[in-house]
Amino acid sequence: MIGGSGLQHRSPKPELMDDFTKGGDQLQEALRHLRRLNWIFGAKGPVLYGVKRLWNRSGRPDRLTILDVGSGSGDINRHLLKWADKQGVKIRIILADVTEEARAEADQLFRNDSRVIFIKQDLFNLEAGQADIVTASQFVHHFPSELLPSIVEKMLLVSRFGVVLNDIHRHCIPWVAVWIATRFLSRNIYIRHDGPLSVAKGFRSADFRHLAKSVNGLSLTYSWRPLFRYSVIVPKQ
Repeated sequence: MIGGSGLQHRSPKPELMDDFTKGGDQLQEALRHLRRLNWIFGAKGPVLYGVKRLWNRSGRPDRLTILDVGSGSGDINRHLLKWADKQGVKIRIILADVTEEARAEADQLFRNDSRVIFIKQDLFNLEAGQADIVTASQFVHHFPSELLPSIVEKMLLVSRFGVVLNDIHRHCIPWVAVWIATRFLSRNIYIRHDGPLSVAKGFRSADFRHLAKSVNGLSLTYSWRPLFRYSVIVPKQ
C-alpha cells in the first residue's frame, strides 16, 4: 500500500483500461464490476449535482440532451433518467466511448430505453454543439494534467450549456477503501489494478484552480461531494 505522502501529486502511471490493444471478456467483466463499485462509492451524486445546476442556470428547459464522454456502460446515467422523469424533462442521453466492450454493456443495460443511444466515438471527433450538457465521469483522470485544458475546451465546444466533470478526490482514505473493496468484490485484473490507481490519478482542489487559470476566460466551479469526489461545473460563456 501507499501512504498519504505518495498521493501529493497525480500518478503518471497508465491504467490497464488505457491500453486499447487489449480488452475482450475481462474488460467487459470489469465494466460490469465497475457498476457495483460506482453504486458503493456514490458515483452518481456529483454528475447529478452538476447537471441540475446547469439545467437551472439554463432556464430549466423541458428538453435536454446529455452526452457522456468516456461513458463505459453508462450506468451512472440511469439516475439522470430517473431525475428527468420526476422533473417532466424529455431527456436524450448519448453515450460516447471508443471500445466495443463498452458498446456491448451499454446496449445490454439500456436495451429497453430508447432515450439512450451509444456512439463509438473519440472526444476529439465529436461535433460542435452536439449536446446541451457534456458530462465526463471518472474520465479526465486518465489524462495528464497538461492535456486537461484542451480536453475541457473541446467538451465546451461540443456542449451548448456547459460541462460537468465527476471525478475522484486524491486522498489516502478513498485509496485504502477502494483497495479493500476491489480485493473483496472482484478478481478481475482491471478492477484490482485500475481501482486504486484511479484514486492516485485523481484530483485535489489545487488541480482545479490550476486548470481554471490555464484556460483564458474559463469560468469553473468545483464542489467536494460524497464519497470523496468532486463535481466540477464549467458553464458555457
